Amino acid sequence: MTTPRKKRIVIIGGGPAGLMAAETAARAGWEVHLYEAMPSVGRKFLRAGVGGLNITHAEPFEQFLARYGTASPHLAPMLRDFGPGALRAWLEELGFESFIGTSGRVFPTVIKASPILRAWLRRLEAQGVTFHTEHRWVGLAREDGLFHLSFETQSGLVTTQARQVLLALGGASWPRLGSRGDWAGILQGQGLALAPFRPANCGFDVAWSAHFREKFDGAPLKAVRLKFEGFDQQGEFIITKDGLEGSLIYAASAGIRDALESGAPVEVHLDLAPDWPGSRLIERLSRPRGSRSVSSHLEKAIGLKGVKAGLLREFLPRETFDDPALLASAIKTLPVPLLRPRPLAEAISSAGGVPFSELDENLMVKKLPGLYCAGEMLDWEAPTGGYLLTACFATGKWVGETVRDDDAGV
Repeated sequence: MTTPRKKRIVIIGGGPAGLMAAETAARAGWEVHLYEAMPSVGRKFLRAGVGGLNITHAEPFEQFLARYGTASPHLAPMLRDFGPGALRAWLEELGFESFIGTSGRVFPTVIKASPILRAWLRRLEAQGVTFHTEHRWVGLAREDGLFHLSFETQSGLVTTQARQVLLALGGASWPRLGSRGDWAGILQGQGLALAPFRPANCGFDVAWSAHFREKFDGAPLKAVRLKFEGFDQQGEFIITKDGLEGSLIYAASAGIRDALESGAPVEVHLDLAPDWPGSRLIERLSRPRGSRSVSSHLEKAIGLKGVKAGLLREFLPRETFDDPALLASAIKTLPVPLLRPRPLAEAISSAGGVPFSELDENLMVKKLPGLYCAGEMLDWEAPTGGYLLTACFATGKWVGETVRDDDAGV
């Protein structure tokens, strides 16, 4: 009698999607080989944990699912299979408890990503997952159902073969961490129609005056409400020398980016005093100013100072400050013109990549049976707040569970 060969899968990409697929496939009895271009895996995962790892979100599931926009119907079965609750349970099984912050965001109690990644890698190694680091994928050919994969290494070009391959290569943001998007040309060479990469969760350029840029670069803008078309949310962001960055800007970025791509002028409106009704602002601003400067009057009357007062001076004509009603209206709806998104390499994440129309329900490429895609290289986007990581984990686990054993050989 001959011993049947163990099922073998090659995974390319060592981010959350690839690692979760590796764990799931290894548990199911697969021989797993994971290839990573960088010297170590999980670099973008570690970057996500700087300042506190927001791993998922605790809001009601249907509201959670809606954060993925037009990709929601495609991601729904994967997020139902491995959504926020399941991800927290997995984290606890790994040895890390989590808690829900005041905003509904979920964090591990250890806060950082590094201890989680170390524990995860120990588990994967114990499960028999083989890691091949500093292997940059550069070629794909298919013959008789067998994929021939080429990798650039420090020792030269190496090749391997497999019948089952998962690509979890990330998008095109943060190239210095490994997400370069250079895999797109390989897949286009195989006849796949890809969606162009676009920045997501990104900042935007503003034509600041030299004085404002020098004085307020790096200044946080807290307790502010941003309105743009149907978007209306309170939060905070940061003034940079180039424009606007930060969580509130990222939350609105998809709609702003799409509007800028249409070529029309775009401006957002800021409510610099969201807790003040307009009538109360008018009443306080109408009080006699005496010998006080405009800046002193704004601070004494309504507590508005610093970068918020600077924004008013940046965008309002001088005469507006002499009319309490006009000034109050501007404080509640200050228009800020935006020029363009910041470059893709600076974005938190990217939109574009492999469309779901090129894949079946198991995330297998229809034109190349046995080749799967997962994670951020798929054409979907979501705001920050744990949504990005959750979908990467969920799509990786989905492939790990549904990959078909068409041939138990190579």
